[in-house]
Amino acid sequence: MSKDYREITAEVSAMLAKLRADIPDTTRGFSALASAAGKAGVLDKKTKELIAMALSVASRCDPCIGFHADALVKLGATRAELEETLGMCVYMGGGPSLMYAAAALQAYEQFGGATAGTDAA
Repeated sequence: MSKDYREITAEVSAMLAKLRADIPDTTRGFSALASAAGKAGVLDKKTKELIAMALSVASRCDPCIGFHADALVKLGATRAELEETLGMCVYMGGGPSLMYAAAALQAYEQFGGATAGTDAA
């Protein structure tokens, strides 16, 4: 089963634009929370995005996987960093997390991340 994560994130972004118009106070609050939580501090932004990807896999959220895969590529996360994160997801979440870990890797590649054999650890 192949999913187009670029298409998924584009469709969700369009739906979210409508929701932002309908409930602006709530969505502004969510955006402020996301900005504050994702800001570099003791943990850098890439580490926080890897955590967000792990939580996306654990919650089986395809749009979340897409958005965080895109962010990880833009932040320069290596395939090896993502794979180690996904390994922890499988360890903690078993079979269902293994299925979504594969999906997360597919999303990472669709947003331009390194493919197998092209990324040094």
